[in-house]
Amino acid sequence: MNSNSTRPNYTLPIIMMFLLFFIISFVTGLQNPMAEILKGQFSLSNAQSQLANAMVFLAYLFMGVPAGTMLEKIGYKKTALTALGIGFVGVLILFLAGTAESFYLYLFGAFISGFSMCLLNAVVNPMLSVLGSEEGANQRLNFGGASNSLGGTLAPLLGGIVLGNVVSPKITDANPLLYLSLGIFLLVFIVLKTVKIPEPHIITAEKSEKDTHSALSFRHFVLGMLAIFLYVGVEVSLSNTTLNYLINGLNFDAGIAGSIVGTYWLLMLVGRLIGGVLGKTFSSKQMLVSVSTMAILFLIISIFLGTETKTLLPAFSSGTGSFVMTEVPLSILLLILCGLFLSVMWPAIFNLATKGLGKYTAKGSGLFMMMVFGGGVLPYVQGYLVDTTGSFPSSYWLAVVAIGYILFYALVGSKNVNPEITTKIKAD
Repeated sequence: MNSNSTRPNYTLPIIMMFLLFFIISFVTGLQNPMAEILKGQFSLSNAQSQLANAMVFLAYLFMGVPAGTMLEKIGYKKTALTALGIGFVGVLILFLAGTAESFYLYLFGAFISGFSMCLLNAVVNPMLSVLGSEEGANQRLNFGGASNSLGGTLAPLLGGIVLGNVVSPKITDANPLLYLSLGIFLLVFIVLKTVKIPEPHIITAEKSEKDTHSALSFRHFVLGMLAIFLYVGVEVSLSNTTLNYLINGLNFDAGIAGSIVGTYWLLMLVGRLIGGVLGKTFSSKQMLVSVSTMAILFLIISIFLGTETKTLLPAFSSGTGSFVMTEVPLSILLLILCGLFLSVMWPAIFNLATKGLGKYTAKGSGLFMMMVFGGGVLPYVQGYLVDTTGSFPSSYWLAVVAIGYILFYALVGSKNVNPEITTKIKAD
């Protein structure tokens, strides 16, 4: 008989979840610099250049519910291994699309990669929530988010370094990034295959029990699904649109622009590290209210500020092979600084939305992953706004409205008004 006082050591499984967080962001973030390549190689509009990014996130819409089912049927480890195998195939198709110079094959590869990202997301978020004490869930998710941000930081930075000196780049010029992605998938697959991952009790509910409720029975979860849709959309759209703004609106060198956008993801890493440290001091609601308010403030100031006021930012120059202080509009700096505030929104929204779900958490996680589709919708919409209005700054009002809803969710929508629903698993 096991003693209740003996707690299992989850250190290694948690590290594996952090690695999965990294690969999710790195592969997804590749679509940021790749959008500029596709735009030039295939003569696309600003909106059309976001189609590959949209395909990655469209996969979430199709794979969200199956992901939750897979967690219940085959467990977390097998789901993660399946996702890594699919991801390897997806990136391989991207490579073949470059060789064939086919835009539609590239979109197909991005779609397959999205299946992998959805499955991995469905694994890492609930796993980090349950691997340890409930009080430390917010902290673990923020540290996992820091690993996620590291991948997001490296993707545009390496993209800028690889493509900075290339005139009229093509998909094949980004092959070093694709090789790196394939290597990461293979490495993590091998390591994860040898690691024992505990399967939490939340997926062992009785299958014979007729249940009239689901995660969708909880109002705060449904409202949280919309919040995560808008959050992921804003996170990706700010990054992608700002890169487009720098290169096509302000005529920045692609390498320097990629480095500046990399700072956005670096600030998300910093913010998540801070969030991890403060995760036990401040509640998810307190953190979400604070950062939403600040993000809205910075966005509005940036919109009205224009580009006349300048400041300096460190950026990697492919010409000198080093970081140099580069003059940029202050409004751009304010957009980049939003990464600091957006950094802790995912874990805060996830914790608020899934709090009190109990046995419905696994299926709820799958439904949650569907809404990550927002990362494909909002960048396309913002690109369309730029195309139709001819103004990059005014397109950021989309982000203001989206974060305004997230603030509402933190203040009002996150309250569990369905406590009467039984969420515990019946004992055998």
